[in-house]
Amino acid sequence: MVNLGFVIAEFNRDITYMMEKVAEEHAEFLGATVKYKIIVPGVFDMPLAVKKLLEKDDVDAVVTIGCVIEGETEHDEIVVHNAARKIADLALQYDKPVTLGISGPGMTRLQAQERVDYGKRAVEAAVKMVKRLKVLEK
Repeated sequence: MVNLGFVIAEFNRDITYMMEKVAEEHAEFLGATVKYKIIVPGVFDMPLAVKKLLEKDDVDAVVTIGCVIEGETEHDEIVVHNAARKIADLALQYDKPVTLGISGPGMTRLQAQERVDYGKRAVEAAVKMVKRLKVLEK
């Protein structure tokens, strides 16, 4: 049994809600349990919530779910690059998988809707990583 924590961005919630539902369904299909869900304001706010979940003994991996749509400035790129870097650092620091179910940067709202399956992919990666890393512990 793999226990997951979800960190979900509230920004662009119409899209992240669909990503969340697809991710939940896939977790159930894979036999994983979503133990915790934390909704944060946006992708940039994810690292602290990811850290809090990684500190929990009953969480094997964290799945991030977010959507960053291109605006008139480079803000979308700054948000995704910084969040992704910190999320990767936290996975290494806590020795647990953290997967990147964040679509963007540089995409339109229509492209974001077409990428709702990123939530499913992030769950798939989290479950695979937990199972594959457990083999190394034996």
